[in-house]
Amino acid sequence: MEAFQHLLFGLSVALQPSNFIYAVIGCVLGTTVGVLPGIGPLATVSILLPGTFGLDATKAIILLGAVYYGAMYGGSTTSILMRIPGEVASIVTCLDGYAMTQKGRAGPALVISAVGSFIAGTLSLLGIMLLAPPLANFALRFGPPEYTALLVLGLMVLGYMSGGPMLKTLAMAVLGLLLGMIGLDPITGYLRSTYDIAELADGIGIIPVAVGLFGLAEILTTVAGQEVPPQVVKPRLRDLPPSREEWRDSIGPIGRGTVLGFLIGVLPGPGHIISTFASYAVERRLSKHPERFGHGAIEGVAGPESANNAAAEGSFVPMLALGIPTNATMAIMIAAMMLHGVFPGPLLLRQNPEIFWGFIASMYMGNIVLIILNIPMVGLFVNLLRVPYRILYPLIIAFCFLGVYAVNGSVFEVWIMTIMGFVGYALRKFDFEASPIVIGLVLAPMLENALRQSLIMSRGSYAIFFQRPISASLLAASGVLLILALWPWIRRIVGQRGQLEAKKNETTE
Repeated sequence: MEAFQHLLFGLSVALQPSNFIYAVIGCVLGTTVGVLPGIGPLATVSILLPGTFGLDATKAIILLGAVYYGAMYGGSTTSILMRIPGEVASIVTCLDGYAMTQKGRAGPALVISAVGSFIAGTLSLLGIMLLAPPLANFALRFGPPEYTALLVLGLMVLGYMSGGPMLKTLAMAVLGLLLGMIGLDPITGYLRSTYDIAELADGIGIIPVAVGLFGLAEILTTVAGQEVPPQVVKPRLRDLPPSREEWRDSIGPIGRGTVLGFLIGVLPGPGHIISTFASYAVERRLSKHPERFGHGAIEGVAGPESANNAAAEGSFVPMLALGIPTNATMAIMIAAMMLHGVFPGPLLLRQNPEIFWGFIASMYMGNIVLIILNIPMVGLFVNLLRVPYRILYPLIIAFCFLGVYAVNGSVFEVWIMTIMGFVGYALRKFDFEASPIVIGLVLAPMLENALRQSLIMSRGSYAIFFQRPISASLLAASGVLLILALWPWIRRIVGQRGQLEAKKNETTE
């Protein structure tokens, strides 16, 4: 009850005209940033940071926060319509969202995405209010060994629940991990695998890889596969709202994605990215018809988009309650608060309750603003499909090049995107899934840092992972998943050996 009294106090702060205007501005900017591939919330929040100097701390955090979770909403639009992830966390949405577009169901995909994001965002705010202290305390128990074990478990979950051959999935994830290790060694400072190319010192960026694997590869596959592009069924007005069956199929994934995304978002790391892959894998594993995934399953849009937004808002728990950034965007927001003389952490509630509760309340208002912005624009977005392919495809390619170049102004990253486009095309030809490459690229620096810090703590002994209860439990779970995934293969080999021995015995007799 006390929490809701605090929320009423926060609403009195958030509904002040000046604060509400900044929340709306942030939502509009965030949605726009999410739609434009390559820019992302991190770059936008960084650019806006100097502009908050003239604002008070409450307005600054409301504006930057709205940009962040607004981008989670907007990122699904180009993923669904063009198979180009507007934001890294929307990569998974490409798989089924674009397939729905090709079937003339772009409208339902966009509506379910917006509604799922709204429900997940609203419920996650309740989680921030009610569960922040215990969840934050649990996250504090994670040291480098626990993070290492958690990331290994994440890779095992990705492989086990991918629905395809686990070895193929893990091979692509390992390729992503190898790509993520290119650049400056975080411990020793040596350059690795750069081949004297200065631009590789900072490593390979996620944006050019993602846009290449999903944007350019889609165009190359379509153009190379047939002379006439596949006809996308043009949606009629009455086809824009989801059907009763699509609503029914989306309820469970939205609920599961919300819970999963919030819990993952509280932990340090790119939770909004990891949670989308985890949600997609869970829905595919639980589905009675897993073969529909990748071919237009509404669950493949509802679950990941809900997890995406739940994780984005869950990441505010350790940032506000402990002053611990769970990702780069949260670190910039902490910097913005400190620039205004406000220090996030346990004392924030006591010393600056108007900032904490005003921000929480503004997120409620922001979710309402975003659903109002996104639902009416579904028809406008879907009309993009009426553009002829001979015009649309060159525009998409130009959009990819401009979006990637705009991130860092680097021509080299444009070349990386181009190379990854051809890599993605080749992977499709050989029936490999490209998404594990991206998740491996994201996890690589985190996994390497956690592993090496753990070994420094133990003076090179791997026993540290089994001496700590949490890391040992997580590694045990990874082992179980690996055995379960390989069990059919092991049983088949044992069966074949048994048959050979039986034939030998028959021949001997």
